[in-house]
Amino acid sequence: MVKKISHIGIAVTSLEAQIPFYRDVLGLEFAGIETVKDQKVKTAMFKVGDTRIELLEPTTDDSPIAKFLEKRGQGIHHIAYLVDDCRSALQRLEAEGVQMIDKEPRKGAFGHTIAFAHPKSTFGILTELTEEH
Repeated sequence: MVKKISHIGIAVTSLEAQIPFYRDVLGLEFAGIETVKDQKVKTAMFKVGDTRIELLEPTTDDSPIAKFLEKRGQGIHHIAYLVDDCRSALQRLEAEGVQMIDKEPRKGAFGHTIAFAHPKSTFGILTELTEEH
């Protein structure tokens, strides 16, 4: 089912402040910025080998990322796993008793189809399934 780690999501208070570290200091390939309005987040993506780092900045005070930052501060928010078919992967996890945040796949950043499993069912780790197009 899982092909590889797609990306690691990191919650940040400011993309502007952190992009230079990942791009200039670490030398990661900068893949761009995208705002996902329905998720109330602005993302910056960096390539590192076959995996990516996704920085997540809230665009509103009531966004899930803003709430995460308020509770936990900046840091790792989620791990995303690449799957061939997000819908069937989501259904398989549900069939195994995993509590899903998303009952249906939805559009994520950079045109990917995504679904999240609840951390209560994944030993405290917010887990994303992602199908890349």
